[in-house]
Amino acid sequence: MALTQRNKWIIGAAVLAAALAAVLAVLFTNSAGPQPAAGSSPSASPSPSPSTTAAPPPSASPPPASSAPAQGVAESKLAAMTLEQRVGQVLMVSSPVTGADANSLYALDTLYVGNIFMKGRSTAGTAGIGAEVANIAAHVSGDRTQGVRPFVATDQEGGLVQIMRGPGFAEMPQAIEQGQLDPAALQADATAWGQQLAAVGVNVNLAPVLDTVPSAAFAPQNAPIGAFGREYGYTPEAVSSHGLAFARGMAAAGVDATVKHFPGLGRVTANTDVDADVTDATTVRNDPFLLPFRDAAAAGVPWLMISNADYPKIDPGQLAPFSRTIVNDMVRGDLGFEGIIVSDDICDAVQVSAVPVSERGVKFIAAGGTMALCTNQALLPGMYAGMVDAAKADPAFAKAVDAAALLVLQAKVAKGLLG
Repeated sequence: MALTQRNKWIIGAAVLAAALAAVLAVLFTNSAGPQPAAGSSPSASPSPSPSTTAAPPPSASPPPASSAPAQGVAESKLAAMTLEQRVGQVLMVSSPVTGADANSLYALDTLYVGNIFMKGRSTAGTAGIGAEVANIAAHVSGDRTQGVRPFVATDQEGGLVQIMRGPGFAEMPQAIEQGQLDPAALQADATAWGQQLAAVGVNVNLAPVLDTVPSAAFAPQNAPIGAFGREYGYTPEAVSSHGLAFARGMAAAGVDATVKHFPGLGRVTANTDVDADVTDATTVRNDPFLLPFRDAAAAGVPWLMISNADYPKIDPGQLAPFSRTIVNDMVRGDLGFEGIIVSDDICDAVQVSAVPVSERGVKFIAAGGTMALCTNQALLPGMYAGMVDAAKADPAFAKAVDAAALLVLQAKVAKGLLG
């Protein structure tokens, strides 16, 4: 699972443009759908706030992301880390965008968590939000992380899923409206949106959504995506052309895009954030609806998020984040994806509630994942302890942690995040 080279984008020149669209601020919890104001995460659809988340693919011939010396830096950094620090590199903990709380600070200051998701909603603009991001990011450095700085992510899709607003941030239209633009115009807009994120210290955007909703008629029934206009269109080709234009724009601004939610949430009717037993009984391993993800992998998109749904025609009896068939065999094998595989929120999501918190990160990394996302910072210590304990007891799992941590460190070398 260790990455020997990381793809980088070849981006053409992009023209800056700001898109203005008045949108109602609604609160979400996870990546797959709208999130709550006080605490949102990047998952499948609206959920209560946590108490304590046939156009051809774009041309790309990505070079190696890091030279042999740079890879050596990552390997040396990994060798210098304790087990606890390595586990910290493969976790991402949430922190309120309006200001870090005690649980977030505990995860970063007392534990060794090395990556941050800015959740909730803020209209403080680039000045206020930039100060909050700088404050929380400063807690991830120094001896606790061997000088490795954090990936700082947020959920800035547009429409109802836009965590950061206010002076300096454009009001982003929802994806279904972005899908009406010419891809070149959307890329230019996304470049401007990405520059706004980069200006406040965000280096990962948990967007775009590459789920294909099969029709406009079905969209209102599709709780996580179509009901909120988060789809770029109703064919895999439309989703691919516009979703990747958004991702290229982010890359042009220096922000890593995250395509989600593999293998797709466009066919479900319930939302994994607030419902259990969310099942897609249609999607198969070589499904046509996987085209946008296949194109994204070919184009070198650096991050991919796994859905929390159940796909019985692919791997019966296993939720997607805990399925080696989906996470490893399909993403690494079928797609040839070389970047970071991040989970959707696996702390607050009702879909995974039957699995003990201490086992969720273990099962995701063991399935081939790279980074486990926890959008309830109060639950993070349980997930962290479970992963440390499992690595101490099981050499095979310890190797999986090392492989995932090395991939994260290699990606951080490419972003200039290693001290």
